[in-house]
Amino acid sequence: MTVKAPARPDRPFRFTLKQYYELGKLGYFDGKRVELIYGEIVEMSPTGWPHSLCVGLVSEVLAQVFATGFWVRPQQPFPITGSALVSEPEPDVAVIPGKLRDYTDHPTVAALLVEVADATLSYDLTTKAEMYATANVPEYWVLDVENRALHVFRDPAPLQTELEATAYQTHLTLSPADHASPLAAPNVSILVSDLLP
Repeated sequence: MTVKAPARPDRPFRFTLKQYYELGKLGYFDGKRVELIYGEIVEMSPTGWPHSLCVGLVSEVLAQVFATGFWVRPQQPFPITGSALVSEPEPDVAVIPGKLRDYTDHPTVAALLVEVADATLSYDLTTKAEMYATANVPEYWVLDVENRALHVFRDPAPLQTELEATAYQTHLTLSPADHASPLAAPNVSILVSDLLP
């Protein structure tokens, strides 16, 4: 009598940051846009014009707002190593404290991170929000291109101890006619429509 082995649930292989970089050096990601999210290599959506335009608009506006004491960094790695599963997303726009030459590696701190969502809204509002809250990023924006809205997340805090998770305590949804004032530049008022195509 043959006994069938019990079915094993599919479990993804979790990569370390070192393994992720080694695969990149070996050419596994040539021609692809990928991120390391909780140890998994995730292929990113192709970048269409509305997305590119919004990234440019957000970068341009934030570079003016944060002209002193910060630098604006579009679509570059942002390592998150504070949890058991390492991540290295590439936020669409990052506002980093200090000067570019202050850093010897990819920054792990940010005053503000922004994702432009034209095909990834649910993912950006959940997975990315949790990840950036875990990294203790004080403010995270999601620019919803299709619905013409800006989601503003603030106040990262741990959830119940047994959940071992962090989340933003404040989530505001702003319309194109509303204004946003970044926590790191509270005297500045940005018209949401200036960030949208």
